[in-house]
Amino acid sequence: MDHIYRTLVALIGLYIPDVVERYFPNPNPKLRQFLAPIYNKKTMALLGVFIAVHVSLVNVPFTTIDLFHKEWRNADMISHFLGGMVVWAITAEVLLNLSDGGYLRLTRRKLVLYSFLALFILSFGWEVAEKLSESEISFIHEDAGNKVRDIIMNTFGGLFALYLVLKGGYPFEMDLEH
Repeated sequence: MDHIYRTLVALIGLYIPDVVERYFPNPNPKLRQFLAPIYNKKTMALLGVFIAVHVSLVNVPFTTIDLFHKEWRNADMISHFLGGMVVWAITAEVLLNLSDGGYLRLTRRKLVLYSFLALFILSFGWEVAEKLSESEISFIHEDAGNKVRDIIMNTFGGLFALYLVLKGGYPFEMDLEH
C-alpha cells in the first residue's frame, strides 16, 4: 500500500504542470518568468525522471523493499544527485528568465554563481528539515557525514545540469555574456 500511495502522490505531482499549462496557457508575463520551468517540457522531463527514480528507490515496485531507509541506506545518493540536477535547472531557468525580462542583469558567471548559491541554501535547508523530522520517523537516522555527502551529491547533480545546459542546451540555452 505504501508504494501505491507514494506512486499516486508522485503521479499527481507530475500532473500539476499539465494542469497549469492547460488552465493558464498565457499567464501574466511577470508571473511567467517564475513559472517558465513548468512550461518547459525538457525541464519537466528531468523532474519526471527524478520523481520516477526516487519513488522506485524508496519502494521498489511490486515489492516491499525500501532501498532508501532499510536495505541499501546509500540509495539516497542517487536521489540527491538527480534532485540537485532538477533544483539547479529550475533555479537557473527562473534566474535566466528574470534576466531576459530585464529584472536582473546577470552575466553567465553570475547566473551560475547565484543558482549554485540557491542550490546550497536549499540543500542545507532540506538536510535541516530531514534532521528535525528524524524524531517522527523511527527508522531514519543520518549522521553528519551522511548530511555532508547528500549536499555534495546535490552539488554534483547541479554541476551535471550545468554541463547539460552549456554543452547541449538541455533543458534550455543560456544565452548570456560571460
